[in-house]
Amino acid sequence: MYLLRLAIQSLANRRFSALLTVIAIALSVTLLLAVERVRTEARSSFASTVSGTDLIVGARSGSVQLLLYSVFRIGNATNNIRWDSYQQISAQPQVKWAIPLSLGDSHRGFRVLGTSQAYFDHYRFGRDRSLSFSQGQPFSDLYDAVLGADVARELGYQLGTDMVLAHGAGAVSFVKHADKPFRVVGILARTGTPVDRTIHVSLQGIEALHVDWQQGMPARGAGHVSAEQARALDLTPQAITAAMLGLNRRIDTFALQRQINEFSGEPLLAILPGVALQELWSLLSVAEKALLLVSVFVVLTGLVGMLTAILSGLNERRREMAVLRSVGARPMHIFSLLLLEAVSLTIAGIALGLGLLYVGIAATRPWLEQQYGLFLPLGWPTDSELALLAGIVGASVLMGCIPAWRAYRQALLDGLSIRL
Repeated sequence: MYLLRLAIQSLANRRFSALLTVIAIALSVTLLLAVERVRTEARSSFASTVSGTDLIVGARSGSVQLLLYSVFRIGNATNNIRWDSYQQISAQPQVKWAIPLSLGDSHRGFRVLGTSQAYFDHYRFGRDRSLSFSQGQPFSDLYDAVLGADVARELGYQLGTDMVLAHGAGAVSFVKHADKPFRVVGILARTGTPVDRTIHVSLQGIEALHVDWQQGMPARGAGHVSAEQARALDLTPQAITAAMLGLNRRIDTFALQRQINEFSGEPLLAILPGVALQELWSLLSVAEKALLLVSVFVVLTGLVGMLTAILSGLNERRREMAVLRSVGARPMHIFSLLLLEAVSLTIAGIALGLGLLYVGIAATRPWLEQQYGLFLPLGWPTDSELALLAGIVGASVLMGCIPAWRAYRQALLDGLSIRL
């Protein structure tokens, strides 16, 4: 205990350099833990981009491809699902609710999703959070549209704004549905998911846009159907892109998945969104690991700075070591003293780094949750974070041994002997 007290007093005599070392370690520890916490929460948030959905059904393709176009609105489906097939699947006794999804159109680079009221009732994200409206209400008219938060912000749209949808999913389209404009009736609250960049309309609205299309082009002349004429037509969809299913009992998930994958009406694929999300995350985890590796090197840089500061002061402290030897300190005591100084600086840096981390989380948590859907908890360090901190302390012990050994050797070279 007296050695620890002596180490602290020695650091206090060199408080300026010691404080700079502690700050350097604290900043690197804050960065490392912040990256680890964001990485963990980003993975959790990514895995819960869609939650509460037991199965996603689409045309037979790959599970990641189905996930990309149905949840992330990336890419296009290889084929559609017939409406009667969707009705058969949604009528199964295991199915509690079903959300139809129809993709294919866009507006100024934002994807348009045709769906039903069930989307607003049952879609969940994050920790079982439901969709909410910052303005307006769900669509009720044939030509109503509900915007995601990013769509409204980037395009500057408000309630009542008229918008013309375009055919296809590209940012630029030469074929527009100018004869059937939609009106904004609702704007969703930010979710931090692809919902924010999606324009939602009814399935019947999607059908109305294409009711007079032939071979991928709008009809001309007598074959053209106006917006008002479309209201009087049967706008039951012929096909949809995908569907989300919620089951009465989770235990039925695998049985229904196998039943859909073996569906005799047409080739279909049912995936578990959680499994597919983890598969997709594993493909993207290289950048995540690289970022963590950079943070580890930043911490090592801080520890090397501490090592340099202690080593550079050894020659200046020879007199201090000689005084300690003159009052009975052994070379091993000198070794332990230098080692305790290194560990004390590291522990102080970790404590300050944790404090900075929690202050930063408290200050930025509302903004991160609103902008990116990331919820960073203010709880105690997790097991993985404690393992990182233990690794930092262990590295400081190893690095502290270098100046401690140098001081030990200097004590011997100064003509002092070892008494065990």
